[in-house]
Formats: sequence, C-alpha cells, structure tokens
Amino acid sequence: MSTTNGQWYPPEWPERIRLLSAGELTPVTPRRAATVLLLRDGPDGTDGQDTPQDAQDARNGDGEHSPDELDAPERFDTVPEPAEAPEGPETSPEGLRNGAGAADGLAVYMLRRRASMAFAGGAYAYPGGSVDPRDERMVTWAGPSRAQWARRLGLDPSEATQAQAIVCAAVRETFEEAGVLLAGPTPHTVVADTTGDDWEADRAALVARDLSFAEFLDRRGLVLRSDLLGCWARWITPEFEPRRYDTWFFVAALPRGQRTRNASTEADRTVWIRPGDAADGYDRGELLMMPPTIATLRQLAAHGSVADVLAAAADRDLTPVLAQARVENGELVLSWPGHDEFTKHIPGATGGPSA
Repeated sequence: MSTTNGQWYPPEWPERIRLLSAGELTPVTPRRAATVLLLRDGPDGTDGQDTPQDAQDARNGDGEHSPDELDAPERFDTVPEPAEAPEGPETSPEGLRNGAGAADGLAVYMLRRRASMAFAGGAYAYPGGSVDPRDERMVTWAGPSRAQWARRLGLDPSEATQAQAIVCAAVRETFEEAGVLLAGPTPHTVVADTTGDDWEADRAALVARDLSFAEFLDRRGLVLRSDLLGCWARWITPEFEPRRYDTWFFVAALPRGQRTRNASTEADRTVWIRPGDAADGYDRGELLMMPPTIATLRQLAAHGSVADVLAAAADRDLTPVLAQARVENGELVLSWPGHDEFTKHIPGATGGPSA
C-alpha cells in the first residue's frame, strides 16, 4: 500500500503479478457490476448524517457517519432540514436537486468498507455491487431503451437484456446500500420517501436475495427510471487480482424527498462530501481509495453542479480501464492506461511482461 497517499495497494499484488508474468496464474473472469456516484447540490436535503457534532465525533474517533481520520476533509458547516416534497414529485434528469446555492458545491455520497472486508477493506467507495442474474427479468422501464443502453455501455446491441441487468443492478444496489430508489409510480415521477418498516422489509429481502428486483418493482407498481442515470466510466479489476469485477460507474442525483442512510452491512461509515475535499484527503494519505474511486472524484471536482455532471455523462468515454504490468530495467511497472498517477515501480521484478 502507498505510504504517500491513500491508494489501495494489496501487498500480495507483486507476487501475483510475477506469477501471471511467468504463466503460472490464470486470470479469473470478472463479474459484471455497477456502482453509483449519488450526487446532490449543496447540503440541502440531507439525511441528517452530516452535522457539526458528527464532524466533531469523527475527529474524536467515534463518528457514526463521517470519515473518522483525525484531520479528514471538512464537510458542510450547516445542515438545514430538507424541504418537504410532494407525493410522487415530477422529476427530470436535468434538475433533481436544485435547491442549494452554487457556492455550497457539488457533494457525492461515499461509504467506507469495513476493515474486515476481504476486498478493499477500509477503503472509501460508492454504493454498488455485482449483477444478480435475476436483474435480467423484465421490469417496467422508463428512459432510453435497453438496446440504447447496450450501445452506451459498450455492449453488443444484441445484449439488451444484459444492459438492463447492469442498469437494474445500479438502481438495486443503491437502494440496498443507501436506501435511495430511482423508481416511481409513473415514468415521470420518483417515490418521495423510502423509509418505514415496509420499505425496510423489502430492502432486507433484496439483500438476502429472497426477493428479485423485478418482483419488488412489480409488487409496488413502480417504474424503473433509467433516464435518471448517466454512465460515467468503466473499470475492470486487474488480471492478477482473484476478486475481479467489470464495473460500470453511473452518476445520479439524489431524488427530492429521499434521504440516504447507511443500510449496508459492508460499510461502517458514510458521508456526503465535496469531491475535491475527498481527493485532498486521499492525497494526504488519510482516506484510502481504489484507483477508480479517486479517479472519478477528480473528474467530478471539475464540475460545479449535479446538472453539469449529468450533462457531461452523455459524452464520457467508456473504454474499459484495465491495469497493465511490464518489466522495465529490472523493475516491475504497474500502470493504469490514461491514469499515470497510479503507476507503481516495484524493484526486483522477475519473469516476463503481462498485459
């Protein structure tokens, strides 16, 4: 692991790279996955997680929902109560949350994976997870067609069903891990509230895989709002890592009236934070992150609002980013194409190069 910043770097990687280079390691086929960069403009509509007291608790090491590093990046100083939202609010991808002033800045929702997790324990990430085969089951759908999504995701047009599964996984995992649901009773609305015992029972059933996402939507008469998602990036876990994922990163705005909460058993902290502040914490070595996480944070930091991010998503290059390893001057060089900041030089390498 890096000692100068927060880059997640498993100590077993050099040996696994050498085994792969020597032809002694067979790459695992990556599982398809989706993750969502949930966004809002400023501190309005907060879920009650990020308060001045939370920030103080975090510094004292007992914060419930904020990064608990001693000098973690500052969050918002004040947290007004969210405005009441009407039932089934009219919602468009251009402006889900426009209530805050631009000076408050764009914020992204992040969670910290428990240190006990086998993969990227202790790292900050976004809600997300693997595609469930049942995500291919037909659902009531709003937004671009499944074939259009297949083209956007870089799949063959014949893979429309698989494209639906990836989009469904993004929406499902966001509900499972953050309690936020990008669906509504009509193609032009979203649910205004996902709290309550009945919602929690359904969420728990989805997590346990006792209930498919299609069954959940059908039972509640909901339409999946694929138009509220924009696809931002695609990263594939390196070939030498045994837990591999082919992951699409989506962006979406927090629907008006809904509140995030730490609903994931895999996370011990959650926070709404400005992308630039999170990146600063990574640069200081205080916030641990995988390369895709910090890369997307730096990209978000260049935008001033949710609307800007959603508009930019349409033109994003979704060429998969896959790490490469090569031997150069007696060193093993690990790099991510297009992302020079993650390059690692490992002395004493042996064996041939790998891609």
